[in-house]
Amino acid sequence: MTRRYRTVVSLCLLMAAIGRPCEAALKTVSRDPYVGAIVVDCATGKVIFEDRADAPAYPASILKIMGLLLMVEYVEQGKATLGEKITTTAEAARTGGSQVYLKEHEVFILDDMLYAMMIQSANDVAVALAVHYAGSKVAFVERMNRRAAELGMKDTIFRSVHGLPPGPGQKPDITTARDMARLGMEVVKHPLALKYTSATEKGFRDNKFKMRTHNNLLGVVEGCDGLKTGYIRAAGFSIVATAQRDGRRIVAAVLGSKSKTVRDKKAKELIAQGFLNLPALGEAAPAEAEEAGAGDERPVSDDTPVRQVSRGTWVRGTIIAAAIIVLFGVSRRAMKKKFEKYEFY
Repeated sequence: MTRRYRTVVSLCLLMAAIGRPCEAALKTVSRDPYVGAIVVDCATGKVIFEDRADAPAYPASILKIMGLLLMVEYVEQGKATLGEKITTTAEAARTGGSQVYLKEHEVFILDDMLYAMMIQSANDVAVALAVHYAGSKVAFVERMNRRAAELGMKDTIFRSVHGLPPGPGQKPDITTARDMARLGMEVVKHPLALKYTSATEKGFRDNKFKMRTHNNLLGVVEGCDGLKTGYIRAAGFSIVATAQRDGRRIVAAVLGSKSKTVRDKKAKELIAQGFLNLPALGEAAPAEAEEAGAGDERPVSDDTPVRQVSRGTWVRGTIIAAAIIVLFGVSRRAMKKKFEKYEFY
């Protein structure tokens, strides 16, 4: 190989790398069998199983579930229609990773784009939708974070609309299995959303481009009709899955597996165990039972005599309340330290 030829090859490789997300800068967080996992009963909100459910992880493409939720809510609120035409911007056309190869000025209706975003996990579509409905990716990310806060996703920070590794000077998206389960529980309330998450394949661009789902549980696990998988090298393989059987629905989240095979195997196992251990519909979640003092006293009804609170009881209550406030402050500081450790700022 001549020196001139080697120089040309090197320049080509350098040009190809420019603008590419710098995943090499991310610390690998994937674990065996996963970073964190959780299974939740959608009817009661009860956690059926959890293991490191609050461990921070990179969501990768599973964050597109939030994009889907926002779009479906826009449709339900009359702010968008499924037949609405979306014009591809140059920014969207330049987006890499999984895509449907949108071209600048190419036009597709919202319905087609939602299928592409969920089946093909199209990053270019995620950008096109963000720019069309919010004016910019930054503005759409703000909406994603605002909705996440409303859902109680306290350990989630979205910084992209697609989940790709961050570019130079940027920070990664962060979430947890528990927060993704919260998001999944909200999404399954919308039948329109399940229309897109349950599809296994569909044609795009007049059927010239065949899209096939990355969710290997669809058509394999009984009752499974979503939701989304995700992968980048540093994050490992993740999935948020849902299934419904006999009128009962559960959501399972498995984040950060080192291999796709392990992720899918664990997700299948957790869904199976979830249905085996579903609580009765009248059964309260553990946290609710604790707050209500279940098992200690009968619930107070209109005809139950109300006991007078003694001074000693009041003093004890005041001390307990003060302790809770102190512990809350400590836990907030501990959470901040945990995120500083994992987010690699």
